[in-house]
Amino acid sequence: MELALKIFQFILSISILVTLHEIGHFLPAKWFKTKVDKFFLFFDPYFSIFAMKKINGKWQYKFLSKNDPTEEEVEIDGKKVLQPIDISTLPDSDWRKHEGVKYGIGWLPFGGYVKIAGMVDESMDTEQLKKPAQPWEFRAKPAWQRLIIMLGGVTVNFFLAWAIYSSLSYFNGETYHDNSKFENGIAVSEPAQLLGFKNGDKILKIDGKPEERLEDSFLDILLSNEITVLRDGKEVDFAPNEDGIAHILGANEAKAYITPRFPAVVDSLAPNMPAIKAGLKKGDKIVGINGQKIGFYDQIGDILKASKGGKVSLEVVRNSQTLTIISDVDKDGKIGFTPNLKLAQSYLDKTEVIKKYTFLQAIPRGFDRSIASLTKQVKQFKLIFHKKIQGYKKVGGPIAIVNNMHVDKSKDGSLSINWEFFWSFTAMFSVWLAFLNLIPIPGLDGGHVLFTLWEIITRKPVPQKILENAQMVGVIFLLGLMALIFGNDIVKLIVQALG
Repeated sequence: MELALKIFQFILSISILVTLHEIGHFLPAKWFKTKVDKFFLFFDPYFSIFAMKKINGKWQYKFLSKNDPTEEEVEIDGKKVLQPIDISTLPDSDWRKHEGVKYGIGWLPFGGYVKIAGMVDESMDTEQLKKPAQPWEFRAKPAWQRLIIMLGGVTVNFFLAWAIYSSLSYFNGETYHDNSKFENGIAVSEPAQLLGFKNGDKILKIDGKPEERLEDSFLDILLSNEITVLRDGKEVDFAPNEDGIAHILGANEAKAYITPRFPAVVDSLAPNMPAIKAGLKKGDKIVGINGQKIGFYDQIGDILKASKGGKVSLEVVRNSQTLTIISDVDKDGKIGFTPNLKLAQSYLDKTEVIKKYTFLQAIPRGFDRSIASLTKQVKQFKLIFHKKIQGYKKVGGPIAIVNNMHVDKSKDGSLSINWEFFWSFTAMFSVWLAFLNLIPIPGLDGGHVLFTLWEIITRKPVPQKILENAQMVGVIFLLGLMALIFGNDIVKLIVQALG
């Protein structure tokens, strides 16, 4: 049931985004009287799940229908060639005989498309382009109209994200943890220390800008060039170490390398480990080791590692009394106890802020969130293609996205969709699609935009053969990218299964 809810969220989100993106192309195409042959959610090679078309004023429908060919093989002068089918010979019930848009749902959930007459697209249908351009074709329209048609999809995606973020800020407000409220600073993992942090640091700025929210800091730090912290009463600037970034991404702890500092109070003891043998008990508060004062749990690890294989003197407070306990330390630098995580959560809760927005405040706030999301998407490319960090290994496809969908579990075991997460994800993904489609790669909107801008600047159209070849290269590149993404998904599944 949980997996079904995750898959449903993924399909619903993608359906909303793709449909609205394609409407962004469809509407301006219609406004400029450009012929549109098909409007499909998902791709439909060989057959479609559902299709409909208005014929003679009435809607007709098909389910699980095979795609009808638009060309046929004929013999001319002893040679077999492909020619468009003569629709005058088709029966009146054949949809190909009737003008109009064919709407449908394909079976391959990798996006969707609007098939516009006279345009080189992912279908690679170039037969129509061998004939003189017709007034209703895309290629016959002025360059400025073609530019608007091609930019329509990404424009809708950006405004959709803006609308969603504004709505979330207005109806739900924003809950976050304020970095300035971490009175004792932060505790950091070993990879974070490699990154350049020290326990007790207080995060002040990222790339020279005040960093207010812990939730933003997790990713901002990994994408930054300079971090400013308050350390021992002084402001310290440092550049994040690339090895630390690689470790954090490799260990899948992008949201666990920074935590609040909290006292070292024992919660549970591992059996047959030194701590329980030495007499340590649940509720004991460790305030010193080997004569060194301990204020926080994060101070213990380094001391124990320095004493691994030996003994330590623990100063603990139990029922308001201070006791000294001598404990062995195993070869891994551990004594075998788990801290009170509820206490840790209480320290994190103290930094929580709930910010509400009026309707007029929510609109610019939604815009700011959209721009911030877009900026992070662009910066992430630095990690993906970095030789040392090798972020491309962490790129996930549909399987990874489905796994990351949130499902809430109540105390009675019932499951429900976390709609706030769903809409936040949809807004983020909408910005991502807008950015991705603007990359000037043939096969994406950005490729068409690039060629159109070239035409506007030079006042000369790009030769049709170049458009066709570029489109083919773009399709091959995108197929390779999809193979990489799905390959990562499959490898992760295998590793999880073996683990």
